[in-house]
Amino acid sequence: MNNPYALVAITKHGVEKARELLAKLPGSDLYYMSKFARGDEEEKGIELFEGSVRLILPDLFARYNGIILFISLGAVVRMIAPILQDKKTDPGVVVIDDRGEHAISVLSGHLGGANELTRHIAELIGANPVITTASDVQKTIPVDLFGRQFGWEIESFERATPVSAAVVNEEPVVIVQESGETNWWQYDRPLPDHIRRVSTEEALSSAGTWNAALVITHRLLDEAETQTLLANGVLYRPKNIVLGIGCNRGTELAEIEEVVQQTLEELRISIKSVRNIATIDLKKDEAGLLALCEKYGWPLVTYTPQELNEIAIPTPSETVFKYTGAYGVSEPASMRSAGVTDLLLEKKKSGNVTLSIAIVPGG
Repeated sequence: MNNPYALVAITKHGVEKARELLAKLPGSDLYYMSKFARGDEEEKGIELFEGSVRLILPDLFARYNGIILFISLGAVVRMIAPILQDKKTDPGVVVIDDRGEHAISVLSGHLGGANELTRHIAELIGANPVITTASDVQKTIPVDLFGRQFGWEIESFERATPVSAAVVNEEPVVIVQESGETNWWQYDRPLPDHIRRVSTEEALSSAGTWNAALVITHRLLDEAETQTLLANGVLYRPKNIVLGIGCNRGTELAEIEEVVQQTLEELRISIKSVRNIATIDLKKDEAGLLALCEKYGWPLVTYTPQELNEIAIPTPSETVFKYTGAYGVSEPASMRSAGVTDLLLEKKKSGNVTLSIAIVPGG
């Protein structure tokens, strides 16, 4: 089974509620005790089990992103305690009472998505969502989820807990944003007074006036910035770098990767902020490029020669046009993909690889 959610019930009324939810929640699998079988389980893809539900929970934890249990909260806490691993890997766990009146977010509310799942399930079955995470209750910034809707990646997770405490305890907090989407405040009220948006320079010069920092940038910080901003701070990498790449046919992964890594280091750019690779459609099956994308999880975006020629570039080439039908590959591909008219790096030729870099504007 490849569905993201597992529904589990162990009582007569729980099975009834779970069967109702199965019909309303796409991507869910249902498990309940065989003594409650109705004869249509095989037809509906429902799994029956014998013995204690405790025996199947480790397998469910390993296979599903979210687990919804129609079991008492106390029993669930006792059963899952021995199999908990880490908040970054444990699935979200939601408990629903036997009458379907309350949906309770129990485990991995943020990173595991249990809070969001709880709200969704409550809406589907008409239950009361119970969420106790402080940042959700206070409607403030969830540090471990900040920017997740945009694909931001946390690079320094080790300080997430004390920084979260500063946010919810209304201590002075600064947000230093150099790049990435700017429309991250989603609530229908102003940003709380204890949270300020400041420039990097302001943050460095006023370190004594704040207790925690949230730093959003694609740039590699220097030692002084790291010591000041991340002493009690969390660093986020927005996905705002587009790599435009052209290469000779058959260029190996190792050569392309070396050019990319070396260039990003020279420009002081984090590789974690790369959003995608862009190139000409003639390269859509280029093994080295595909291998690079697979290794780093980057999408490969391709354009026709006509689409690339619609972009004004700094260094058009008749030679490139002769072989590809486009006056450039790396430059117009990166600009078109990023939606910009200028480049951070116009064109770098190294061996069999040509690289250009564009920055996606903040939203």
